[in-house]
Amino acid sequence: MFKRVLIANRGEIALGIQRACHQLGLETVMVYSQGDAGAAYLEQADLALCIGPAAPAQSYLDATALLQAAQASGAQAVHPGYGFLSENAAFSEAVSAAGLTFIGPDAECIRRMGDKVAAKRAMREAGVPCVPGPEGALPAELDTVCSIAAEIGYPVIIKAAGGGGGRGMRVVHSEQELGQAVSVTREEARRAFGNPELYMEKFLGHPRHVEIQVLCDRHGNGVWLGSRDCSLQRRHQKVLEEAPAPGIEPDVLARVGERCVQACRHIGYQGVGTFEFLFEDGEFYFIEMNTRLQVEHPVTELTTGIDIVEQQLRVARGEVLELRQEQIITHGHSLECRINAEDPHTFIPTPGTVSRWDIPGGIGVRVDTHVTTGYRVPPYYDSMIAKLITHGATREQAMARMRTALAQFRIEGIASNLPLHRNILQDPAFIEGAVDIHHLEHWLKTRQAGN
Repeated sequence: MFKRVLIANRGEIALGIQRACHQLGLETVMVYSQGDAGAAYLEQADLALCIGPAAPAQSYLDATALLQAAQASGAQAVHPGYGFLSENAAFSEAVSAAGLTFIGPDAECIRRMGDKVAAKRAMREAGVPCVPGPEGALPAELDTVCSIAAEIGYPVIIKAAGGGGGRGMRVVHSEQELGQAVSVTREEARRAFGNPELYMEKFLGHPRHVEIQVLCDRHGNGVWLGSRDCSLQRRHQKVLEEAPAPGIEPDVLARVGERCVQACRHIGYQGVGTFEFLFEDGEFYFIEMNTRLQVEHPVTELTTGIDIVEQQLRVARGEVLELRQEQIITHGHSLECRINAEDPHTFIPTPGTVSRWDIPGGIGVRVDTHVTTGYRVPPYYDSMIAKLITHGATREQAMARMRTALAQFRIEGIASNLPLHRNILQDPAFIEGAVDIHHLEHWLKTRQAGN
């Protein structure tokens, strides 16, 4: 039962974790880099400590500096947030070895689910539907790789076992392309992830990206908290998310959700986590599990009424999960737009000082942000500066509230992607619902060609 939590992150998620801690009566230690010095949200922490220069490798990614800060401040637990070291098994291990509580799954679960080959094997054992493809890593012999691809059927996709964020993957349409694709992807995987292992799956042409949120305690209890659709992506990075995923039958979702909870029990998972699937022609195909809090968790909070970060803290303290599956009911619909400091046409980041920051409000509108007027957006980190979330009794009402909120949001001093989101909310295909993961890229190309 910890009393003081070190938040090993920055920005809006650090502020969100801080709020949840204070609601539970927990003290907070906020760490910051020199690049974030002077940020207003640091003033709300019980203690704020500088851990190094602006460069992430010398601050938020420096496990030694974070552990020293935790021990010096008297923190008894570490919350990694998302990004940075949140899915780093070695960091989880180091936190535990120091006698502190890592607010997340244990190192073994992180390691197992971070290896896409091991994760897929575990999911198959638990009965979770997977994309067609062999269970193990690809062999070195090209002839054998060709035989595997022929058995799956082209097109196939080659992926790095230790990959993520859209890196380390190539689509192959014929045997003639296979040799070079394997060679290049293997080298890319070795350089980017320190792991040259690859695996192969059937390439789905027009899938949606659908997620299932889970929450589990250390006593064998677990629930799934509905679905999310994250299909609006650019270069494999999510732009807009919604909950629940539109157009999927409740009984189909329930079957997959229950299997996800069973899989968590199978691997001994504790905490919050997200199962990511491709969904095509009424079928779910597991692609990976994120062993951390997600950027898009607010849409699930608004549709279920459950504070996911609070529950994450409670189960980390060893509390028995009080929620039962029959209590989880989805109410209405929610959308989340990721507001980034970037040019809405070129997507180039636009760091600088925010001279005007007018956020929208009203019923069904939530803004998660650490930014205020006068805030200097640093050039060293992810460009997201806010999450704009709306909720309504129906998807149509949630969209109407989002259009109004986007129209009222005013950011000056830097460029932002607000105009992009305003245009997306007018797109007939998005309004109809259930667009695939390629839709936004095609829509952007069409828009660019028309200019």
